[in-house]
Amino acid sequence: MFRSFGGRNAFHGRIATLKLFEDNSLVRMALESAGEGRVLVIDGGGSLRRALLGDQLAALAVQNHWAGIIVYGCIRDSRAIGQMDIGVFAIDTHPMKTVKKNVGEADIPVSFGGVTFTPGEWLYADEDGVILSTTAIH
Repeated sequence: MFRSFGGRNAFHGRIATLKLFEDNSLVRMALESAGEGRVLVIDGGGSLRRALLGDQLAALAVQNHWAGIIVYGCIRDSRAIGQMDIGVFAIDTHPMKTVKKNVGEADIPVSFGGVTFTPGEWLYADEDGVILSTTAIH
């Protein structure tokens, strides 16, 4: 379902979530906060018409210590993101930016791909896929 685009092929951390559609305003707000090794899971409705993450937001995530980002939608600037020390999984790429309406929800359970991602649970991702756990796996 996802392709790996980040410079880090394997990552893990506690889940933070966003639910939005073709508007990445909340993505910026989330990535401006301290990541503390968390993984941001973005339910973008699976849209292939706009990119929810680009190189500037990915650089912000690296700066603020996010471990990774999962996008149920598209990203852009994939070459630059591939050079960054962060895990990024997304469906595909698209060159178009989003609209900015500040619409969406944060820190709620989101579901796609037959899985529900709940804030505070743990996500582990690598080249084989993504798994979830209610507790940390060591």
